[in-house]
Amino acid sequence: MGTSLVTGANRGIGLELVRQLRARGDQVVAVCRTATDALRQTGARVVEGIDVGSDAGVADLAARAGDAPLDLLINNAGVLERDALGALDFEALRRQFEINALGPLRVTQALLPRLHAGSKVALVTSRMGSIGDNGSGGAYGYRMSKAALNMAGVSLARDLHGRGIAVVILHPGMVATDMTAGFGHGPHMVTPPDAAAGLLARIDELTLSSSGRFLHANGEVLPW
Repeated sequence: MGTSLVTGANRGIGLELVRQLRARGDQVVAVCRTATDALRQTGARVVEGIDVGSDAGVADLAARAGDAPLDLLINNAGVLERDALGALDFEALRRQFEINALGPLRVTQALLPRLHAGSKVALVTSRMGSIGDNGSGGAYGYRMSKAALNMAGVSLARDLHGRGIAVVILHPGMVATDMTAGFGHGPHMVTPPDAAAGLLARIDELTLSSSGRFLHANGEVLPW
């Protein structure tokens, strides 16, 4: 039993993370832009109206999240906007960087005073941020922002090690959510409950000695 904070908590993987953390007895601060009825029903403490893609939004989060020490911080909020070479919307690319790459860094820095030796920080990223695994191209904003997040995660792991705080960089799998709806629902798709369970299993295994790894929710070590 501990205190966890989850961003992007209103639906999909974030909502399932909140549900499963609550089911095992954690106090949960559930952070989102707009709360859903499903989120409110979890019994988590909901902090809504938060945009992790802005400095002001994260400052507001820091002011409203409470003073309790955090045992676990899960940076889950993210956005995917489809793009293609020849028709790139550079404002959309910048928006994905602000939310996917800079957002988790903003949140972690803002909440650093609440973290302590033994705390864990999880970054929900994507295999699409792997340079070595990019065999199809495209998705410039999403791939680039997630690759930047992966690098931020490694730097956080190095910088927080001396404070006794471990960091893990996690790919949830191809999850059947609103975000991935345009990709279809093939045999490799997993449900949000299964993805969340895998992510929490990897977080539970995390130690300082394993800090900074890039892992699939199923435990596979992924290429950078």
